[in-house]
Amino acid sequence: MKVAITQRGFPVFHLPNRATEGFVRSIFAMLKVKLPVPDHSTLSRRGKGLPVALPKKASGHIDLVVDSSGLKVYVEGEWKVRTHGKSKRRTWRKIHIGADPASGEIQAVALTENSISDAEMVEPLLDQIDQPIDRFGGDGSYDKRKVYSSLHQRAPRADILIPPRKNAHIWQHGNSKAERLKRDENLRAICKMGRAAWKQTSGYHMRSLAETTVFRYKTIFVSLLFTYRNKIRVRQ
Repeated sequence: MKVAITQRGFPVFHLPNRATEGFVRSIFAMLKVKLPVPDHSTLSRRGKGLPVALPKKASGHIDLVVDSSGLKVYVEGEWKVRTHGKSKRRTWRKIHIGADPASGEIQAVALTENSISDAEMVEPLLDQIDQPIDRFGGDGSYDKRKVYSSLHQRAPRADILIPPRKNAHIWQHGNSKAERLKRDENLRAICKMGRAAWKQTSGYHMRSLAETTVFRYKTIFVSLLFTYRNKIRVRQ
């Protein structure tokens, strides 16, 4: 069932359910395997409950880079746009990915509505990771208090490589007795040496490997979702 659904939904061979049924039947015939082939209705029905686990080989301490990208939902509404022209209603979903830059391995993933911000998904992504995190990298959209709060709770020793916005201000005064905020230390370093130099010296550019991971995902699985049910979209 898992193999068949991997082929369907346009992820690998870009086959709809009926074509997937015939494809698997042909493979079984060539291999002379006498096993029942799930029909297209079974693929659609069972797909929403199929357990999917990320195969993770990384062990020990890891670095984590995060990014997100839009996925178009190609269902009836999108077909009407292609056939009849523009429409005010366009359907999108957003995929959030956390990857290990050293191996390129995806460590965490989530699918949300397009209205969900990148910062809101940092905590759910961190919940999927068991290994200690040494460095966390993300672009300026992750420069939010909720992101630093989640990282402080789940990876308190991690170096945070998120560039504060250009109009950013210090959140906590340097004379405060409280522990200095890593975000404020990044901002002080940027004011001292410049943004480009900080990115170079801090290792921030490893974050670009998150974009590479998203590009690799879209190249293999395309950037479209071909189903009405959100549970099946998540499995896809």
